[in-house]
Amino acid sequence: MQPVVCLVTTPPDHARAIAEALVERELVACVNIVAAVQSVYRWKGAIEHDEESLLVIKTTRDAVAVLDDALGELHPYETFELVALDVAGGSPDYLDWIAESVALPGR
Repeated sequence: MQPVVCLVTTPPDHARAIAEALVERELVACVNIVAAVQSVYRWKGAIEHDEESLLVIKTTRDAVAVLDDALGELHPYETFELVALDVAGGSPDYLDWIAESVALPGR
């Protein structure tokens, strides 16, 4: 299974609950919570500024669609960020651990 790192921003008061739910559902191996990031973005024609938390999620490419569905349930935003980045390399033991930790429904 191809490992990916996914980036998701969320309100700080939702970060831990989302991270725990994703790990508990075995959709991800690990979630790092970067507690405070400043986001500047255009939304509905206006420039917005928000304090958010950044979730750095380690999972597999095969899990991204199911992860997207889960975030649709768990995430408070109308349009949430989910960006999946391919992992070009890394510690073989760590990459194996990611693959072994993700258990998609029906597999």
